[in-house]
Amino acid sequence: MMRDSGAEGTQRFGVGRGRAVLGVFLTLALAGCASAPIPTYDLSAPTGFAARGGGNGQLVVVTPTALAVLDSEKIVVEPTPGQVTYLPEAQWSDRLTSLLQARTIQAFENSSRQRRVARPGDGVTGDYQLNMDVRSFGIKVLPEGTFAVVEISAKLIATQTGRIVSARIFSARVPVASVSGTSATTALDQASNQVLMELVRWANGAQG
Repeated sequence: MMRDSGAEGTQRFGVGRGRAVLGVFLTLALAGCASAPIPTYDLSAPTGFAARGGGNGQLVVVTPTALAVLDSEKIVVEPTPGQVTYLPEAQWSDRLTSLLQARTIQAFENSSRQRRVARPGDGVTGDYQLNMDVRSFGIKVLPEGTFAVVEISAKLIATQTGRIVSARIFSARVPVASVSGTSATTALDQASNQVLMELVRWANGAQG
């Protein structure tokens, strides 16, 4: 009788423990589902271009290149030189390079001087190709203050010859009031607009 009672007690303890463990997993799963979604932010395309010349050909805007640390939905923060972190409470609406390609195309369209603009795969044979490399796109804490820093290297290539018609580095930095989602993304959008406006004017003029 003692043996039978012990076996039965062990069996019941095992069932109870299994239910307890299952309950813990269910609680954690529900807690994960109940967590607030990360706020998502977008970039805008600059408008208000002055009506001045260039941009007679068809332009194809290639997806920009960037290091893996930049090419994601995460928003980069550099608290010290060489150290990279991300904003925990904010993210972009798409991968940064895809987002920049879309906004660059819109910027050319908004300039009114370059409406014949497309991306690879649109079935367009461009007269020119725009290649961009994102060197910096994030919040930097510097000795003189905290800034949204955007730096893009651009090359305009003649499609028929493969020759680089012109190349230039564009950069802008905007002060950031606080390293928070809304403040950081607003400053980054302003810096991005400055860079894209100058890039569009340059590319329109360089096409001749």
